[in-house]
Amino acid sequence: MKGFLVLKDGSRYEGELFGALFSRVGEVVFNTSMTGYQEVLTDPSYFGQIVVMTYPLIGNYGVHPDDEQSERPMVRGMIVREKVDDYSHWRGNESLDAYMTRHGIIGISGIDTRALTRKLRSQGTLPGIIVSEVSDLDEAQALLAGYDIKGYVDEVTTKKPYVIKPKKASGLRAAVMDFGIKRGILKSLVARGVELHVFPARATAEEILSCSPDGILLSNGPGDPSELGEIVEVVKSLIGKKPIFGICLGHQILTHAFGGKTEKLVYGHRGGNHPVKDLIHNHIVITAQNHGYVTVASSLDASQIEITHINVNDGSVEGMRHKHLPVFSVQYHPEASPGPRDSDLLFDQFVTMMKEAK
Repeated sequence: MKGFLVLKDGSRYEGELFGALFSRVGEVVFNTSMTGYQEVLTDPSYFGQIVVMTYPLIGNYGVHPDDEQSERPMVRGMIVREKVDDYSHWRGNESLDAYMTRHGIIGISGIDTRALTRKLRSQGTLPGIIVSEVSDLDEAQALLAGYDIKGYVDEVTTKKPYVIKPKKASGLRAAVMDFGIKRGILKSLVARGVELHVFPARATAEEILSCSPDGILLSNGPGDPSELGEIVEVVKSLIGKKPIFGICLGHQILTHAFGGKTEKLVYGHRGGNHPVKDLIHNHIVITAQNHGYVTVASSLDASQIEITHINVNDGSVEGMRHKHLPVFSVQYHPEASPGPRDSDLLFDQFVTMMKEAK
């Protein structure tokens, strides 16, 4: 079926619809990963967004439950150059089209994704909607005009606390503040024998400390960190009480807890091939990223906070640590899922920090 991608600036792109024919407004962003489209679909950090995959061939290895990063797809739509239905892979058990249809997610193929990505790079991310009829365009523009991005963390966090016990326990216990955590992050810590107590994003400091954790993990998640003032205050009260490791949105929340600021990037960092310089060890790591906001370096108190990683492409802050307390964070996703595992050792660093504190 013919369909259209309509952007808030009035531009539109014609293609072929797939998945479920259920239109929803979302922020149109692009991802440069060559693989991992299922992980992208199910990453809670993409909640509320329509994702353009820059790699031209999507769906060629099908989908598999083990690759899901949450219980369901979190995107509001997917845009691809060429969709493959006749997938070929020993683990594949369902086509991308069937998977998206089953979960109520709309997609559009046949779009010139190179042209669309160049537009987003030059003009910045834009609200958009995928529709099936030209007659829907006026209604689409009305929906886009009223589109706002708020409250996404509350939509993706766990509704109640739960515990994950490793098969081979190390004796360590971590409290996890779930802002939209990926399963890959949880698996990375469980594989190291850490017992995880996962809490909703709005949990109080008392609730988090009630499980007697050896450390606290601040997870990834969607949205603007400057809107999370109550959560920032909770994190601020936890600094100095337990070792803390922040990832992605968790890193940005720590920035505000340290008294710093964040700002929105023009088009964000999304993909599995972003080079980051580790300033502590003086080497480059290739990272998986998914974020639209960054820490403003000049807003941090240099007497207390040290910048540990920077993005090679644009020089933005990719990591930091407290100079006197066991607190550190990175802007990217060290567990990959999907992407390179250059930074997997950061989980070992967190485990070591918890052991020393214990």
